[in-house]
Order: sequence, then C-alpha cells, then structure tokens
Amino acid sequence: MSEPKRLHPIAAILNVLKILKELIIPFLLFVVFGSKGFSFELLPFLIAGVVVLLIIVSAIISWFRYTYRIEEGELRIEHGLFVRNKRYIPFERIQSLDLSEGIIHRPFGLVKVKVETAGSSGLEAEAVLTAITKEAASEIQDILQKNRASGRPNSEMETEEFPERKEEIIYKITMKELILLASTSGGIGVVISAVFAFIVQFEELIPYETVFHEIEEIISSGVILVSILIFIGFVLAWLVAVLGMLLKYGNFTLKKVDDDLIVTRGLLEKRQLTIPLKRIQGIRISENLIRQPLGYASVFIESAGGSVGDTDGASANILPFIKKNRIREIIENNIPGYIFTDEITPAPKRALKRYLFRGTIIVVPILVIFLFFFQLWGLLTLILLPIFAGWAYLCYRDAGWKQEDNQLKLSFRTIGKNTVLMQRNKIQSLSMKESVFQKKEDLASVEATIMSGFAGAGGRVVDLEEEEVLQIYHWYSRNEKSAE
Repeated sequence: MSEPKRLHPIAAILNVLKILKELIIPFLLFVVFGSKGFSFELLPFLIAGVVVLLIIVSAIISWFRYTYRIEEGELRIEHGLFVRNKRYIPFERIQSLDLSEGIIHRPFGLVKVKVETAGSSGLEAEAVLTAITKEAASEIQDILQKNRASGRPNSEMETEEFPERKEEIIYKITMKELILLASTSGGIGVVISAVFAFIVQFEELIPYETVFHEIEEIISSGVILVSILIFIGFVLAWLVAVLGMLLKYGNFTLKKVDDDLIVTRGLLEKRQLTIPLKRIQGIRISENLIRQPLGYASVFIESAGGSVGDTDGASANILPFIKKNRIREIIENNIPGYIFTDEITPAPKRALKRYLFRGTIIVVPILVIFLFFFQLWGLLTLILLPIFAGWAYLCYRDAGWKQEDNQLKLSFRTIGKNTVLMQRNKIQSLSMKESVFQKKEDLASVEATIMSGFAGAGGRVVDLEEEEVLQIYHWYSRNEKSAE
C-alpha cells in the first residue's frame, strides 16, 4: 500500500453533514430571525444557500487533497485545503485501530478508522480515516499485527509469513442480559437533561406564556391528572433510554486475539474497539444502585489511549452487564497481572461518624432555605436526612483497600460502588492526606492516579487507618528510606 490512496467519495458527504450538524441551530435562528433587519425577505435564505454551497465545495476539495499510504513502517497522511499538511505515524506508536460502521457506511461496505496512539491528545484521535473499504482497513490491521509480532519496519517483513492470529470469544451478551442492561442503565436522567437542553436552545421559538397557561389549566384539573402525566413522561423517557442502550450494546462481543482485547457492539452503528493488553493501565468494576443488589456489575478497562472527544478509547466498557461472581475468572484468565476478589480491608468503625456527618451536613442549607421560603412546608425536606444518611452509610460500608503482590485495590462509592485495580508500575501518583480532624482520630486518606486517555483515572478512599495508609505509601515508594 505504498501508493497514495484517497478516502471513499462518501467521506466528502460525511464531512458536509458533520459541519451542517454543528451549524444547524445558528442556521435556523438566522433563517427565522435574520429577515427582521432586511427589506428583502429572501436575502437570509440566499446567504444561507451560499454558505452551504461553500461548505460543499470545501468538503469536496478537502476530500480530493486527503491521501493516505503505508510506507517504511509508517502510516503517512497528507491533507489540507490550502496548506499541505503531512503526518507520519510509525506503527510502533499506534496503540489501536478503532473501526465503526455508521448507517451511511454500511450500504457501501465502508468503515471509519480511528488511529489511537499512546500520545493522542486534544479533541480528536491521532488520525481519522472517515470512510475506507473494509478490505483496506483489514490490510492496515494485518500490517499493524505483523509489525507488533516482529518489532521491525514493514519494509523488512513483506516476504515473511506469520502464523494466523488466535481468536477466542470471552464474552457475548445474551438477550436477557441486554434487556436487563438497558432497563437498569439509569439513562433516564440523560434523556430528561437532553430534552431540557433542546428546549433551551429554542426558547425564542416556543410560546412559553401559552405553554405555562396550559400547564396551569392542567394543574387546576387535579393532582391525580398531574401525577398521571408526570408518570407517563418518566415512562416515555425510560423507554427512550432503554431503546438507546439496546441500539448501543446490541450484539456486544468481547474477543481475545493474540495480545489484544477486541470489543464489537452496536445495531445501527457497528463499532470495533481494539485494546492491546500491554496498554492497560487499570481495571474498574462499577456497580450502580440498581445492579448491585441484583449481583451484577460492569467492567471497564482504563487505557493510555483515547482523546477528549472519544472517551471509549480511554475507558472501555469490556463487560457491560455480568454477574459479579464471573468477573474473577474472566479477568485472571485473560488479563495478566490482575487479581479480583471481594476481600478488602474496610474503614475502621470510628470513621462511620465522619461519613455520616459529611453525608447529612449537605441537607442543612437546603432545610434552612426551604424553611425560610415555605415555612412549615419546608419541614418536608427533613425526609432528605434519612436518605442522605443511608447514602453516607453505604459510602462507609464500601470504603476499603487491598494490596496483593504488585496490585493495589481501592474500593469507594460516589453514587454507585467502584472498585479499581491498579498495578504498582502503572500508578502515576499516590498521595496520602491527613487533616487536623483526621489526625485526632489516627485516620488518613489515600488517592492513586493512573493514566487514562487525555486526563487520568484512579480512586480515592477517605478515613482509613493511618498506619494502613502509610503501609500503602511505603509499598508504592521506590525508595522506602526517602519516603520515611
């Protein structure tokens, strides 16, 4: 593949659609309200038409000037509308090739390829091939695999034969698990937030006075009717969230191919994510409030790849819905160096009062504000006290740590429970903190950070035994004498 190749012509159309999607709201506002300052009413439409035409022409020229090729062990990309830019990516720097098939790609047998490297940063991947054939993508994958196997440039391997890649299916989601995953995802909040965000974007187009008047009429019809309408709204939001999860995680499969984990998923948009084992920085097991009592969890891989615009590349969901008792076997058999057990060293009993204080103190300003504005009705906010106290107790119960050989495990709760597994040589930083109030109780907090995409990941556990935190710190320290 030393000859320069262009992307499929459909890439130009995809670029146009991407730009138009970003401009849709300003475009609508300009067309609707732009004519107020013009005597010629068609002028806004003519301006909008010219802008769209310029976008189409620039997309076609950009597609024509975008080429890629493989030469001397590098993926070489040249592009630029007016200024010619060249980007050479050595294969030894490439962490993964992530493939996806959108609904526009599929009829033409095309895929979108994102090239991730350990040094990827910013809002995009290191390089993106918007639309190439599946055969071309497979050829790039094969060359990448041969490069990893030999450790030599592509030019030295052209005549060398390599054994077939060993492929093993580790996990495939069942229909029952898919439905339970979608039903317990908690995506209803995201849907409701998205609806409000959409409404805010069009606040000038919506007759709010009329809407509020209709709402007043409905409220005056009775509490039961209002309750039914609210219930229906939540059900519809839940159904939309469930449908979204079904489309996203349909046909989910986790495979191990040589030294790579490969995730494939999606019904409308098929996606393939490659995670080299040597790039794994840590493992996170997440249990939300609904799944934890049922004994189910999700498992994420924290990786050095990814970017701000592509969080899947940094924190990849490799087991979206699985019985917790199956996690140990899958992790220990397929990801070398990691151990998963339920055993932890918990926070001491005297730390419980600190957890309860932090959890319930949040309610005090809310209670004061509601009492000031609603007087006796504000006392209803007292119901928040047992709710927050219960959440604080769960935070205390789930707080703990475990150090086994070269691995540190931290367990903590935000809203859901999180368990993070980190190898010592992958931990970027580990800090011990002790406030004045903690010192009186011989308590301390520990926080560990690992590399994950553009930012970082890890965990923080508060109010552990001071001696235990010192033990963790000395275990991590490369020079124990200097640590002391």
